[in-house]
Amino acid sequence: MKFIHIADIHFDKPFTRLETRGLSETRRLEQRSAFKKVIEYIKQNQIPYLFICGDLFEAEYVKQSTIEYINKKFEEIPNTKIYITPGNHDPNTKNSYYNTYKFAKNVKIFTSEIEKIEEPNLNIYGYGFEEYYMKNTSTEKLKIEDRTKINILLTHADLDGAERGEIKYNPISKSELKPLGFDYVALGHVHKKQIEDEITYSGSLISLGFDELGEHGMLLRRNRRTKQKTHITIHKNRRKRIYRKKPRHHRINNKRRNNRKNKRTRNSRKHIHKNKLNRK
Repeated sequence: MKFIHIADIHFDKPFTRLETRGLSETRRLEQRSAFKKVIEYIKQNQIPYLFICGDLFEAEYVKQSTIEYINKKFEEIPNTKIYITPGNHDPNTKNSYYNTYKFAKNVKIFTSEIEKIEEPNLNIYGYGFEEYYMKNTSTEKLKIEDRTKINILLTHADLDGAERGEIKYNPISKSELKPLGFDYVALGHVHKKQIEDEITYSGSLISLGFDELGEHGMLLRRNRRTKQKTHITIHKNRRKRIYRKKPRHHRINNKRRNNRKNKRTRNSRKHIHKNKLNRK
């Protein structure tokens, strides 16, 4: 059984720090390009399931044209079942596009209530945000009913967030999740991939900030027995130092200042040399 796990695309993020450089629109186009690569990979490899674990878009800024673009891509993979757990940036509120827009037939959007979807040889449990904050975790309501199947949990959460005092974004505990026995826990919220065990963050699809260095992309899970996970890189962020060219009047002033400094240095050297000659 194969599936793709992605999260934290943040479509239509404003990228305010890039706006002054005229690069914000470029980054938003890169988001679309990365998402398109995911859909193309699914088509080429006939992946039956796509899990999107929150923050697909920025609810405060997203345009309907962007939602239409996303849905068009979903329609390109009609044989792939798509499961979405809304996050804190795209909560499933009353006025959200999740409620007001008619998505493709192959799309399932979870609410804050834990829901189990039964598939052949697979049970999918999911829940997501219905407000911008979710302080109360729902893990105490989770219970696997059929262990002969593959059991997967999808949500957007801050793993062990309560231990750091972070309780706003669905804080769930790793020590509570592990004993539940899920074969795979697909999470969103953390933009850096974490794939050490069955509790997994796919990371953001692309780098969304200067501090988000390294590889970004999607996770492919292939096999239950070997629990093989493959991170497929779509975007790499290498920090580059940007040198800005100073205005011309600054360059002229600096040149004059350097000329005066060099002249004083030459005069000082001549004076020292003259004194040495007088001593002799």
